[in-house]
Amino acid sequence: MTTFVTAQKTFITDDFLLRSETARILYHDYAKEMPIIDYHCHLPPDQIAADKQFENITQIWLYGDHYKWRAMRANGINERYCTGDASDWEKFEQWAITVPYTMRNPLYHWTHLELLRYFDIDILLNKDSAREIYDECSAKLKQPDFSVKNLLKRMNVKIICTTDDPTDLLSDHKSIRDSGFEIKVLPTFRPDKAMLLIDSPEEFNQYLTKLGETSGLREINTYEGLLAALQNRHDFFASMGGKLSDHGLEHIYATFDEEAAKQAFSAARNGQLPSDLQREAFKSLVLFETAKMDHAKTWTQQFHLGALRNNNARMLRELGPDTGWDSIGDYSQAQAMSKFFNKLDSTDQLAKTILYNLNPADNEVLATMTGNYNDGTIAGKMQFGSGWWYLDQKDGMERQMNALSNMGLLSRFVGMLTDSRSFLSYPRHEYFRRILCNIIGNDVENGELPNDIQWLGKLVEDISYRNASNYFGF
Repeated sequence: MTTFVTAQKTFITDDFLLRSETARILYHDYAKEMPIIDYHCHLPPDQIAADKQFENITQIWLYGDHYKWRAMRANGINERYCTGDASDWEKFEQWAITVPYTMRNPLYHWTHLELLRYFDIDILLNKDSAREIYDECSAKLKQPDFSVKNLLKRMNVKIICTTDDPTDLLSDHKSIRDSGFEIKVLPTFRPDKAMLLIDSPEEFNQYLTKLGETSGLREINTYEGLLAALQNRHDFFASMGGKLSDHGLEHIYATFDEEAAKQAFSAARNGQLPSDLQREAFKSLVLFETAKMDHAKTWTQQFHLGALRNNNARMLRELGPDTGWDSIGDYSQAQAMSKFFNKLDSTDQLAKTILYNLNPADNEVLATMTGNYNDGTIAGKMQFGSGWWYLDQKDGMERQMNALSNMGLLSRFVGMLTDSRSFLSYPRHEYFRRILCNIIGNDVENGELPNDIQWLGKLVEDISYRNASNYFGF
C-alpha cells in the first residue's frame, strides 16, 4: 500500500456493504473469487488489440466518461475541464475537486473502489490528495503490468462482448483472437442504425452505402436488399464468435405492415422523409427480421429500453451524442413488447432474450413480461436484465433484484455486466456481488430464508458467473 502525505483512509473495508455475518460469508467464501463474464460493454476493441498503455489516469478514467462529466457540470465545473482543451492534469484536478460532492452518488463508491483495486490506493480523492494520486496512478499506468490486457487479467475477466455495428470489419477482434490472448473478446451485433436512421434520409443513405460495401452487395436499393446485407453481416459476426445482438431503443416497435416498411425504404432511398406509419413499420420489420436471425443461430437478443437521448440540442451540436445529455424516458412499453414477442413466439422463433429497463417505474412491467415467454426449453430463457445506466447503482440494483425475485427466479439471473467504455470499470462486478450477498444475507438474518449456506453459496456463485456461462454457451 502506497503511503501518501495527505492520507485520509477510505471507507472501503473488507466488509464494505455487507451488513450481516451471512452476507460476509456469502461474499468472501463464494462470490468474491468467481470469474467475470462481461457480456455487454462498450470497450474499444482496437485498444485491446494494441494492448494500449495509457499515459496518465485522466486518459483511462475521464476520457469519454459522461457519468463523471455530468457530475462535474452539476458541480459548476466549466466544460473546458470535461470535454475541452484543458490539460489532462487540470481535468483530473477538477474531477478530484468534484468527488467529495458526489457522496451518495454511485460515482463516489466506484471512484474509490477503482483506485483501491487497480492502484492499491486506499485514501479519499479530493483536492488535497489529487496531485499525489494523479502522479502515483500515472506512473503505474506506464508500467507493463498496467497495459489494457493486463488490467483485464488483473480483474479475472474471462469473456468480453463488445458492441459493434454491422458495418464493422471486426479486424481488431481477429487480431485479438490471432494473438492468442487468453480472454475471449467477442463481437455483438447492433443493427440500430439500419433501423433508426430511417428518420434521417441523408444519413440513412450514407449508411446504406457503407453497409453495401462491407457486405459485398454493393448498392442496396430495395428493402429485401437491406435484409440480405444484414443477414450477410450477421453470418460474419457469427463466424467471428458472436453470440449476441443488442438494441438500444426508446421502446420496442411492433407495427407489422410490410408494404409500409417497403414504402419507407423507397422514400428514404429517394431522399424523402417517410410518413410516421411507414417509419414505424420499417423499424418494426427490420427489428423482427434480425430477431429471427438471432433465433436461427441460438443467439441471445438484448433490448436496452427507455432512454430519452440528446435532450440538449445546443450541446448535441457542439459535442455530439454520448456526451452526457441523455435521461430516463417515460415511454409506454408493455403492449408493443407483448405484440413483438408474441409474433416471434407464435412461429417458435423467439430467441433467448434479455430486457434492460431504464425507468424504475417499469421494473415490474418487464419482470412480468419475461414470464409470458419462458417455455421450458432453457432455464431463464427470458431475462429481466441487471440495473442499467442510471439504475446501475445500489438502489437500482436492489430494486431490480427485488422485482425479479418477486415476479420470477432470481436464482436463474445471468447477473452483472459493465456496460462501460472504461477499462477501470470491473469493480462494478464486485459492487454488484456485495449488494447481492447483502440482500440474501439480510433475508437469512431476518428469518425469511433458511440458513443453508451451501445452497445459498451456490446461488450466489451461479448469479455471479455460472448462469451466464451456461446461458450464452460461450
